Amino acid sequence: MTQDAWQKSSFSGGGDSDDCVELAARQGTVLLRESDDPGAVLEASRPQLAALIRHLSTA
Repeated sequence: MTQDAWQKSSFSGGGDSDDCVELAARQGTVLLRESDDPGAVLEASRPQLAALIRHLSTA
């Protein structure tokens, strides 16, 4: 099993804060997790993630 390459969201706090959202790509899907609970991972398609971001930006 390969390890996912997690990237910190640019909207998260600066530095090495534990208060951030991280993303990783895996075979056509996007994985999301909070850095303070890395074991809880959400998986979404790219269109699903785009819809979530649109919804959150208008809320």
